[in-house]
Amino acid sequence: MQNNKNLLPVPTLGVSGIVFNNQKQMLLIRRNQPPAMGLWSIPGGKLEAGESLLEACRREIKEETGLDTEVKNIVAVVERRVEGFHYVIIDYLAQLVDEENNQPIARSDVSEARWVNLEHLGDYDLVEGLAEIILRTYNAYNGGHVAGLYDVDATGSDYTIPRV
Repeated sequence: MQNNKNLLPVPTLGVSGIVFNNQKQMLLIRRNQPPAMGLWSIPGGKLEAGESLLEACRREIKEETGLDTEVKNIVAVVERRVEGFHYVIIDYLAQLVDEENNQPIARSDVSEARWVNLEHLGDYDLVEGLAEIILRTYNAYNGGHVAGLYDVDATGSDYTIPRV
């Protein structure tokens, strides 16, 4: 009898960045490779050997859009088992380093990168669960609420709820 566990994909750790600009727009990319090829998502990808979660998130945003960001706190953790892949993805809030030079350029494994008005988010074919995460993140931070897990010692290795 064959062991079915050998047929299952090995879980991969991924990171992604939710980025807003001062015009209440959200940075989206269109995937041009599986999984979710052709769907809109946020910039992100796999954690590489030797890099921290923060480094991976910053690198992926830069690789896919050309934009420099400062990665902030964790806003969501999702698990996706689709198309023969198994990902655990940590979504971060990220801020633009330079709000003036913020034109995204599709690079790497994306076919398009653009700023999207939040009220038009429903016009895009997004990956599963993303719209809710984006809207919750925007509403929490736009309203001045403290939300998510924060880097407790600025090393990018330990995250916890904020001090009250």
